Amino acid sequence: MEVTTKEERNSEVQTWNEVTLLYSSALKQINTKLEILNDEFQHVHQYNPIEHIKSRLKTPESIVKKLRKYGQESTIDNMVAYVNDIAGIRVICSFTNDIYRIADMISNQSDIRVIEVRDYIKNPKPSGYMSYHMLVTVPVYLSDRIVDTKVEIQIRTVAQDFWASLEHKINYKFEGADVPKNIQDELVECAYMVSKLDDHMLLLNEEVQNLDRNGTDR
Repeated sequence: MEVTTKEERNSEVQTWNEVTLLYSSALKQINTKLEILNDEFQHVHQYNPIEHIKSRLKTPESIVKKLRKYGQESTIDNMVAYVNDIAGIRVICSFTNDIYRIADMISNQSDIRVIEVRDYIKNPKPSGYMSYHMLVTVPVYLSDRIVDTKVEIQIRTVAQDFWASLEHKINYKFEGADVPKNIQDELVECAYMVSKLDDHMLLLNEEVQNLDRNGTDR
């Protein structure tokens, strides 16, 4: 059996702490950028496209589980290379058009590089899941170097987030087993209802905005 020395263990801990620092710093940067964009939008348009922001770092247990799923060893290098959602930010909006507005504002940041986009709103998953995913990198400025660090950004409406939260609880409940078909069917039906609700709420909001503009012109 291979014996790990105290120095090697300390080195591993230090490396893990450094990785945690990088991803935590990247989350702070993206979070601050989103808050500034939201404040600026309020100043210019008297409207906030962002309802609230949630951020999280993936737990070591979840990272190891994902690496095993990919058939990779549980190493720091593999974690950084293969696990793209270690740092995650969820942006919750009121309306679907806000999702694309926010995605454009993020893409236009000069120091953010968009690696991948997955639009599960225009192309929902078979389960009914809807959200807009962006994988980006943001530079983290350390004392001796700059490290481009990956962050996954999920942008969705309040209704889509409510649905996704329920789906997550159901999948957790049946982890390792198939979700009963009747529950799967009900989830898909609920996703359809969420989509229709978002469409109706967007139309209603546009009607209210038009009334405000017409009232100003009079």
